[in-house]
Amino acid sequence: MNYRLTPEEREIEEQADAFVSVTGEERRDVESIIEGARKSRPVNLRMSEYDLELVKRRAETEGLPYQTLIRRIVRQYVTDQITRIPAEVRDTPAIQHQKNRVFPSRFRKSPRQPQSS
Repeated sequence: MNYRLTPEEREIEEQADAFVSVTGEERRDVESIIEGARKSRPVNLRMSEYDLELVKRRAETEGLPYQTLIRRIVRQYVTDQITRIPAEVRDTPAIQHQKNRVFPSRFRKSPRQPQSS
């Protein structure tokens, strides 16, 4: 029987010789990592109402439950997929405008007043 391969399947076929078998120990290591990634544990986390509201809003715009968004953010951060934004980028007028649009004044922290002695 003749089968037609998709472009992706043809690419895999062309590169098949480049694949290298792994040892039993390497396979067990990989399987262990995969198994650990599948398991999840409940975590209690305290965060400000302000931050939680922002997370919920972002999750809603992305069509995700907010817990899923928090889990993704943590995962991306610990795997170096996201990093801190340098101040010179973070404080540009375009970013400030975006913050003001997304985070209405009722969610912005007011400046602290100096305490009188």
